[in-house]
Amino acid sequence: MNIFRRVLRWLFILGGIAAGLMTAMAALFAKRLITPLRQPLWGTPDQLDMAYENVAFPATDGVRLSGWFIPAPANSPRQGATLIFSHGWGWNRLGEAATDVVANMTGASQVDLLRLAYSLHKDGFGLLLYDGRNHGESGSQSPMQFGEAEAQDVLGAIAYLKSRPEVAVNRIGAIGFSAGANTVLFSLPQTSDIQAAIAVQPTTPTHFAERFAAHQFGPLGKAILPLAELMYRQMGGRPFKEYRVGTAAAHAGSTPVFCISRGWATRGAAPPMCSKWPPPRPTPAARCWSPA
Repeated sequence: MNIFRRVLRWLFILGGIAAGLMTAMAALFAKRLITPLRQPLWGTPDQLDMAYENVAFPATDGVRLSGWFIPAPANSPRQGATLIFSHGWGWNRLGEAATDVVANMTGASQVDLLRLAYSLHKDGFGLLLYDGRNHGESGSQSPMQFGEAEAQDVLGAIAYLKSRPEVAVNRIGAIGFSAGANTVLFSLPQTSDIQAAIAVQPTTPTHFAERFAAHQFGPLGKAILPLAELMYRQMGGRPFKEYRVGTAAAHAGSTPVFCISRGWATRGAAPPMCSKWPPPRPTPAARCWSPA
């Protein structure tokens, strides 16, 4: 009987330790969803010989945003065409540095948005690169909402560009990356000012969370994810399945949208996001490319 009690006691202790570890991992996951880590800026456009202005403007719900406005080159044939960049989760306006311990843990890879900006600038476009809410040097409003609330940032960016005389208000486009692609897609039903959009690697929150949990925690991910989602909801978020990115994309109206789906976070998400948009179907201008 004494041996039985000892075994039972150790089972309770080990079970408590395991439950504590799972709760801690779920809390870490939820914390990153609620308030992503902020990356400091590591460069500026003038390092690539692009003149720029430090700018600040409000999102349409009042969150203060910081960014760079890069005017089009002199004598550009683009006639005031200007592109808005919307970056991914945990990034900043420059992209993803992928140099810290957390980046190594999550398997993040480097993303250099400044070099892409340089190429587009050389092609004659003006550019607005900004830090989304809860990222970089912009203001905070928790929790992160997978692009739904963040769409107010894009709408604020449009309002800011429309106040600049060098920007043609009928020649504004948007490019979103990862969570920023979701942000652009959520913004499209709310504005007719975006004349064309590119969504690079959008994904549904449920699909992303499942893949991220499995990527981070292996088989334990299935047990950790419900706890993390519960903590996320306690901090003001909604169930992941209620963030319907595909439905927002399907209501893009006549705006041409080019969707690019690739990477571990979106693998398997391309059909619901791009080639099988939920009704109503978007215009024939919507296209999806999913490289092997």
